[in-house]
Amino acid sequence: MNYTECLAYLYNSLPMYQRVGAAAYKENLNNTIALMDYLKHPEKKFQSIHIAGTNGKGSVAHNLASIYYEAGYKTGLYTSPHLKDFRERIRINGEKIPQRFILQFVKKNKFFLDELSPSFFEMTVAMAYWYFAKQQVDIAIIEVGMGGRLDSTNVITPQLSIITNIGYDHTQFLGNTLEEIAREKAGIIKENVPVIIGETQPKTAEIFLQTAKEKNAPIIFADQLFQMRKEKILLEPDGYRMTFSTKSNDNVSRKYITQLAGIYQLNNFRTIIVACQYIGKDIFTDGIMKDGIENCIENTGFKGRWQVLQQRPLCIADVGHNVSGIQFNIEQLLQIPHENLHIVFGTVNDKDITQILSILPKQAQYYFCKANIARGLDQYELTDAANKFGLNGKAYSSVRRAYNAAKKTSRKSDLIFVGGSTFVVAEVI
Repeated sequence: MNYTECLAYLYNSLPMYQRVGAAAYKENLNNTIALMDYLKHPEKKFQSIHIAGTNGKGSVAHNLASIYYEAGYKTGLYTSPHLKDFRERIRINGEKIPQRFILQFVKKNKFFLDELSPSFFEMTVAMAYWYFAKQQVDIAIIEVGMGGRLDSTNVITPQLSIITNIGYDHTQFLGNTLEEIAREKAGIIKENVPVIIGETQPKTAEIFLQTAKEKNAPIIFADQLFQMRKEKILLEPDGYRMTFSTKSNDNVSRKYITQLAGIYQLNNFRTIIVACQYIGKDIFTDGIMKDGIENCIENTGFKGRWQVLQQRPLCIADVGHNVSGIQFNIEQLLQIPHENLHIVFGTVNDKDITQILSILPKQAQYYFCKANIARGLDQYELTDAANKFGLNGKAYSSVRRAYNAAKKTSRKSDLIFVGGSTFVVAEVI
């Protein structure tokens, strides 16, 4: 088995949620626990930080990994899904897991994998934990895939848990109310392990407080400790750069610079800074935190968050794919000076897109498309649904055709946005 054959085995032999949806979802941790037993419990051989939430968990994970890296720690990072390369999911100090380790893991454990038949995600988590243990990382930053309570990552006992926020996403699995979704996310709260909640939300705060009390877990609401303010956002040749400031309850202010220039990132950075302060000021000096935040993309390979693809016309891509994420995108798009707005848009077929379509701007030209995955929503079905909301546009047979059409139609003073789905953004990056 070579590396190409190995990837084919992983993608085709094991159910993959990103491709097939609900068929790959498991309502228990049995397979993950069996994998940990078989691999001699790699999840117990490294320290970790566990991050859940509807939006922002990827940004928090990458920035924390970058800060730890700047502080001199050997830092593992597990995130999902990947955009272009499977190896993006598993990194140490920003470097993707080498092909030889993927091959080694599959060859060594293929008999057991065939016998157990885990999902793609269960197998990927096991591979990540095995790799981090084998490489003896000092810390691993672990992003939850979906939910929390039943997520395959939830077999670790971290030194810190983080829940960024609660919004509507994956409701067919997590529940139809914010309270139900919060209970699933709260499943990562562990006995005696402190938890940071990124945003105080009236419908969910009490759920987190109660769960933390039951688990004897110290709890902090980040937005009760810091005020955040955007100072400026500048478009530079390599993309956007945002300067923002924090002000703590003791009136101490600090400024930071980041390439993650979406204004929605302010909530994420508040959570990141509170996490660093909780872990220890003796570990993370102001200089380390500033360097980690400013160099996050270079240190971790982070992509797809308010990413500038080109200028004149300005093209921006963002992987926000639920109501709250897309709402933030639209609000920021409308603040950018432009003549005409062009939106390349696609989504998946197991999502209720009614609310999303209702908030998309009507004063835009749309290029509806289907990402090259089984879960992609048919471009004609999407176009018909969008037209009912007064959104004008055409259907295109691929993301690439849609993006090229938008660029061809646009003037240099126009603005192009690509979004709606991680998979759509992946195909233009």
